[in-house]
Amino acid sequence: MATEATEAKTQRLPRYLQLAGELREAILKGEFAGGRQFPTETVLCARYDVSRYTIREALRRLEAEGLIQRRRGSGTTVQPAAARGGALHQPLSNVGELLQYARDSEVVYERQGHGPLPAEVAVQLAEPTGGEWTVFRGVRRHAGDAPPIAATAAYFHEMLGEAVDALDLGAGTLFSQIEQLAGVQIGKVTQDIQAIAADAAMAAALEVEEGSPVLRILRCYFDPKGRIFEISVSHHPGDRFAYAMHIDVEA
Repeated sequence: MATEATEAKTQRLPRYLQLAGELREAILKGEFAGGRQFPTETVLCARYDVSRYTIREALRRLEAEGLIQRRRGSGTTVQPAAARGGALHQPLSNVGELLQYARDSEVVYERQGHGPLPAEVAVQLAEPTGGEWTVFRGVRRHAGDAPPIAATAAYFHEMLGEAVDALDLGAGTLFSQIEQLAGVQIGKVTQDIQAIAADAAMAAALEVEEGSPVLRILRCYFDPKGRIFEISVSHHPGDRFAYAMHIDVEA
């Protein structure tokens, strides 16, 4: 059920975001490495049966993420891995793009308790966080034995009821499941990003040295009534994660 819900939500993404995700995956897998030419807009239009506008919007997104470079008269080239730092690139301009993050990596969560929200998390929030919370923890990696790219704790509020017990902990993205299982809708997502030093526990989870720089991303998921029903706290090693945000400038 969770996989079907994730696929359905991905299908609701605008076509240019779907295409950007497919091209991003190909780039990060090295399909255009070794001097292979990146396809022209004309070739991409024919291959994916989409308009030139769709192609250009997808490429504009990848360029903003630093994955490709476009020059008039020279075509499109893929930025070398050295220029990207070999890091995972996380795009975020809307909630749907959070699903793209899970496509190229995998995580299995473990349930690790139930009770009040930990003080070290609650102090980071300006919103009420009362009630009981169930916490799940997991380490995200690329497929295989690659080093961790994130250690995440996901907290779910008691308002979600029995849906929390029905989560598929091996399905990756938990927030996409909870919408389906609890019948709750995401009204908005807020996030706080801060660079911190890894403590001993976080260093062990991420396989880095204690004190190494990590990026902490704290996300709060609100329902349409403004109530927080999920909080996630992710820590990323500084050299394995790059954040890209696409911002349209209004006329």
